[in-house]
Amino acid sequence: QVQLVESGGGLVQSGGSLRLSCAASGRSFTSWSLGWFRQAPGKEREFVAASSWSGSSSWYADSVQGRFTISRDNAKNTVYLQINILKPEDTAVYYCAATPLWRGTTRLANDYGYWGQGTQVTVSS
Repeated sequence: QVQLVESGGGLVQSGGSLRLSCAASGRSFTSWSLGWFRQAPGKEREFVAASSWSGSSSWYADSVQGRFTISRDNAKNTVYLQINILKPEDTAVYYCAATPLWRGTTRLANDYGYWGQGTQVTVSS
């Protein structure tokens, strides 16, 4: 059974940093990309960043480029999202998701077949 388990969320002051983790299990992810989405209250789920399992390809939403960094520890089957210079508008539930490599650098939530339960990030001003 595939599981994606996020951790690392919390309450942070504006300007601070967080590192979110997503532990993947239940299958081999070498032919999959893992990504992050977020959903703020009253808003649609939006793409944040994703990376192929090999790390050869990473892509980001324009709104987070330069502040967010996605990385992997393949030995731990874990993907990370480093978030710097946090802003109140970054407040959301952050979800880890997986999409097969053949879908390319997709940003569409419907292309991601596996999802975690989410971790809450709250940024105070």
